[in-house]
Amino acid sequence: MVYELKNPLTKTLITYLRDQKTGAVGFRHTIAELTKQLVYEALKDFPLVKKEITTWQGEGAFNALDEKEIIVVTVLRAGMPMLESAMELLPGAVAGFLAMKRDETTHKSVLYYDRLPDCKGKTVLLVDPMLATGGSMKDAIALIKSRAPKKIIALNIIGSPEGVKAVESAHEDVDIYISQIDEKLSDDKFILPGLGDAGDRSYNTL
Repeated sequence: MVYELKNPLTKTLITYLRDQKTGAVGFRHTIAELTKQLVYEALKDFPLVKKEITTWQGEGAFNALDEKEIIVVTVLRAGMPMLESAMELLPGAVAGFLAMKRDETTHKSVLYYDRLPDCKGKTVLLVDPMLATGGSMKDAIALIKSRAPKKIIALNIIGSPEGVKAVESAHEDVDIYISQIDEKLSDDKFILPGLGDAGDRSYNTL
């Protein structure tokens, strides 16, 4: 299932990201705000458990997400602002990290770092701002699936129709929540109109 955010605030934030005058701090902050919107939608049907807490009136049990059943995995480095935002919402969740580099000649992804926690029976939120060809996302999902999670949900900020279709075709059981599906991929496999390189813009990398 592919779910694209449609609300006016999302569109406004995406336009802010596209603006080349938006600096690194503003770019990361906007990515974080969009991530929160995606997490809200992705977990809207997630089961609640009773949590024992101390209130101003004493002990009580109240509904809450079972955060220890959720893992947030990011693809370094562009996904770091998304990971940090999701972990602010879910401080009891566990983080995981993957690093993949796109070969600029073949446009295929190469994994060079894998720091995944125990995923067995857990719900994994896979966060990556850009879904261009879908190659890195497909490879990341395949790797996570090998660790026997209960469910994988992909969260993306910007994607191409080609990339979304590629991931959806390869992994029909994975839900994709995305802020904006753009027009197309360029001949060089960049999203159009896109945002530019999200990692570079987040951290002023030259």
